[in-house]
Amino acid sequence: QVQLVESGGGLVQSGGSLRLSCAASGRFFSINVMAWYRQGPGNQRELVARVTSGGITNYADSVKGRFTISRDNAKNTVYLQMNSLKPEDTAVYYCNADIQTSYTGRYWGQGTQVTVSS
Repeated sequence: QVQLVESGGGLVQSGGSLRLSCAASGRFFSINVMAWYRQGPGNQRELVARVTSGGITNYADSVKGRFTISRDNAKNTVYLQMNSLKPEDTAVYYCNADIQTSYTGRYWGQGTQVTVSS
């Protein structure tokens, strides 16, 4: 069974930094796009950043220049380095990946809370 396990959330002051990690485990052939989404209080889930297997990245306008997504294909892990955090970044952050088993499915992590205090 394929699983995505996130770590690295927590409480940080405005202007601080956090690094999120998400590791895929289980039996699969390959991982295509890996991404981070977030859902703040009263908001819909939104895309934060995504990275292809070839390393091409895309970011939401709200995080450009502050967040960096990267992946280690050998470890089946995606990271999100978050700098210059703002209170509006407070949300539950979810890892997402398109993973090929006998078919290509979209998988989600359980979510990790990030809280930025002013």
